[in-house]
Amino acid sequence: MSGRREVPGIKQYNNPAGGWGALRATAKAVREQMELIEAPITLLRTNKPDGFDCPGCAWPDKEHTSTFQFCENGAKAVTWEATKKRVPPEFFAAHTVTSLLGWSDYELENEGRLTHPMAYDAASDRYQPIGWDQAFARIGEVLRALPNPNLAEFYTSGRASNEAAFLFQLFAREFGTNNFPDCSNMCHEATSVGLPKSIGIGKGTVSLDDFDHCELIISIGHNPGTNHPRMMGTLHEVSRRGVPIIVINPLKERALERFANPQSPLEMATFGSTEIASSYFQVKVGGDAAALSGIMKALIAMDDAGGGAVLDHDFIAAHTNGFGAFAEGLRGRRWEDIESASGLPRAALELVARAYAASKATIVSYGMGITQHVKGTSNVQQIANLLLLRGNFGKPGAGICPLRGHSNVQGDRTAGPARSRRGGGDAGDRRGGVQGADLPGRQPRGGAAGPFAMFCGDARAGAFRAYRHQAQSVRSAGGEGSDYFAVPRPHRAGCAGDRAAIDHGRRFDDDGARLEGQAAAGV
Repeated sequence: MSGRREVPGIKQYNNPAGGWGALRATAKAVREQMELIEAPITLLRTNKPDGFDCPGCAWPDKEHTSTFQFCENGAKAVTWEATKKRVPPEFFAAHTVTSLLGWSDYELENEGRLTHPMAYDAASDRYQPIGWDQAFARIGEVLRALPNPNLAEFYTSGRASNEAAFLFQLFAREFGTNNFPDCSNMCHEATSVGLPKSIGIGKGTVSLDDFDHCELIISIGHNPGTNHPRMMGTLHEVSRRGVPIIVINPLKERALERFANPQSPLEMATFGSTEIASSYFQVKVGGDAAALSGIMKALIAMDDAGGGAVLDHDFIAAHTNGFGAFAEGLRGRRWEDIESASGLPRAALELVARAYAASKATIVSYGMGITQHVKGTSNVQQIANLLLLRGNFGKPGAGICPLRGHSNVQGDRTAGPARSRRGGGDAGDRRGGVQGADLPGRQPRGGAAGPFAMFCGDARAGAFRAYRHQAQSVRSAGGEGSDYFAVPRPHRAGCAGDRAAIDHGRRFDDDGARLEGQAAAGV
């Protein structure tokens, strides 16, 4: 058997997440990236009412009572934005684009921030500096030359402010297109599509206060210590008051095993930590829907055996439909098939069901391990089904908690791309909807379909707003990333057929969800 592959910067780590290790890593990032005089002032303004929102994760604070309102990853994100490192034209004169394609994302970002507008010169295979007036002129020239506005893609992300996102979409709609592929298409489109069909809204139903009242948390398909680390403070508090936290995830993340809160004087002074997960089940990759089906199958079996005392039948009768067929479908599923698909034994899924049945208020939190998936919509609806079975909506300490990947994704989406999904009909029906602008009636292309259209030649211009790794994004979405829409990896010879699949991809995913979920949908 070959040994473990050595990865630069990765080494064995036996300590808890957070704690002194996080402080040392933060200090190192600050020292390497920022001016030491400016760094403390900038960091102390993070997540403050009179400061700025952290560009890292999207987890908020209930109260601004602490001087330090940031975590290790948040501090690193701030240092990368406020870095003292610069990338002048001389850097690109020394490196061809072909050679830079061999660099990692970390190596590219670690060079610093651009100092000039840059334009690609194919003859030299290098980026060359141009003036701002020339840059704007080139953008206008390309857009005016398009025979159809829908040949342009206007990409944005949560790194844009709400104001910038609004102006960006207004500009593009005036130009004549609804094509706003956005980072939110890739992270929680399954939530935006799936949840409204189950509970009527496409967003989470819990507030931070609900975590103070819950009796159980089921964490599935996300790694909070890495992707939304400020959530660890909340999970730390919940664990310390004795609430079970059940984790279902293929990867064992240290933060979900044990965590030392850097804002806890006791844990910092004693080098102590708190266990987070009460149970940790490593589901097979892609086995989430099967695992959820197994939990619900066990729950229904308990209800059948207990004379109807496990499920909230009053809630089901008043607020859902389709329960009878849904329950019969679960009763008919074989445990052997569920175990094979989920990678988890029946006993583990029954343990989760018993814990869920004992809780009067349960929160299920999930991330992109659930949504960035060919069955993402089905996964989301299965989570909603699980919560509906015991009436865990509309009461304190209970509900569904989809977690965004980073700060302001929701604001950017609401102020920008999501506006293109409102209303209906043709452009004439929608005239004047936004400050007198003509609103195109065409269905927009999303986060994978837009770059794929560029790959196929259906889109000839792309504008990227506040997106740091757009080159990698386009390559990914044009290849394996298109699996999100349940279509095959594209080849130029087959673009016409694949385009049709993408146009109907969301419908395909929704139909698959309905067939598998037969949801006990909220009404």
